[in-house]
Amino acid sequence: MNLVRDQIVEMEDSPILEVWRMGFSIPDVIGLWAGESDLPTPPFICDEAIRALKAGHTFYTHNRGIPELRAAIGRYLKRLYGKDIADDRVAVTTAGMNAVQIVCQAVLGAGSKAVAITPSWPNVMGAMTICGADVAEVPLARSNSGWSLDLDAVTDACGPGTKMLYLASPANPTGWAIGRDEAEALLALTRERGIALVSDEVYHRIVYDRSIAFSFLQLAQPDDAVFVVNSFSKSWAMTGWRMGWLIYPEGFLPTVEKLIQFNTSGGQAFLQHGAVAALDQGESFVAEFVARCRTGRDIVSKRLAAMPRVREVASNGSFYSMFEVDGVSDTLAFCKDAVASARVGLAPGSAFGKGAETLIRLCYAKSPDQLEAAMDRLDAYLSGAR
Repeated sequence: MNLVRDQIVEMEDSPILEVWRMGFSIPDVIGLWAGESDLPTPPFICDEAIRALKAGHTFYTHNRGIPELRAAIGRYLKRLYGKDIADDRVAVTTAGMNAVQIVCQAVLGAGSKAVAITPSWPNVMGAMTICGADVAEVPLARSNSGWSLDLDAVTDACGPGTKMLYLASPANPTGWAIGRDEAEALLALTRERGIALVSDEVYHRIVYDRSIAFSFLQLAQPDDAVFVVNSFSKSWAMTGWRMGWLIYPEGFLPTVEKLIQFNTSGGQAFLQHGAVAALDQGESFVAEFVARCRTGRDIVSKRLAAMPRVREVASNGSFYSMFEVDGVSDTLAFCKDAVASARVGLAPGSAFGKGAETLIRLCYAKSPDQLEAAMDRLDAYLSGAR
């Protein structure tokens, strides 16, 4: 007896997971496949969570997060963008991915249509598919100078029945970041056609040509159908905490509270106190972390440029390098062989949708020593000295 919907049965595991599973049995593998650094969460954040835990903050709390954290998110966004965000437009979520799921559950249904700008993190398109939507991918264009958005292609993809447009900026895996003019064009398009615009801004602090990435919060009016997703995972080294937040249109509060209620009932109160510390006290850590990522990017770019057959795509955001290797068309097979033979864990571009099929992703949010060792192994592997 088959009880599972066809859409779920037909979904495939992420190719990244296939490679990652292989690496579990290799004791000295250098894993650059996952989107996280090798830094533990800093003590000033952990200490506050421990204090709250010991003080008894172990009970159910507000669906949308403790008031202290919602207020801290408001203060943080005001500092960054100069915009006041009303408390009733803020929700703490169980990771950034949960924020995406909430919007998908609210907007999408069986037979609806969504548009995703790719290459993109595969979990997002998976969430759209789980909700029953048909997903159209619009790939970024790629050149020697990096990635660029084809606005005409996005417009053409947003046809009748399109309910949602998703983009990430800075993007995983490309590092592409949207400019103000492009953002204005997409906002105008979604206003005109009644489409929900979901802007994934999880990497908003990890940019190298400015202090912060442009945000749709700088453009959107409170009643625009704009949803801005963020997370504590990347900039504050809190991947394992599974905490994020969502800014949504005014009037959407009952829907968000309902979906949080029936999904998770809200997050852990003591962890949320740690997140308050991250936002209020974390600027020096964020600056140090971005500087560390910049060093990692420089190491990887320099080493890849010296390897024959390798071409890296330029990027000014996130903490990933995307590169291709001459003669490699099956990136999953390449990454499986690289982890087995070179003991370097990489992510196949085939995981990220259209535009990345021949590319390979690595995360450089690691220590310089780890990156140099990984580059030594990759160089030897590509040279045939395995």
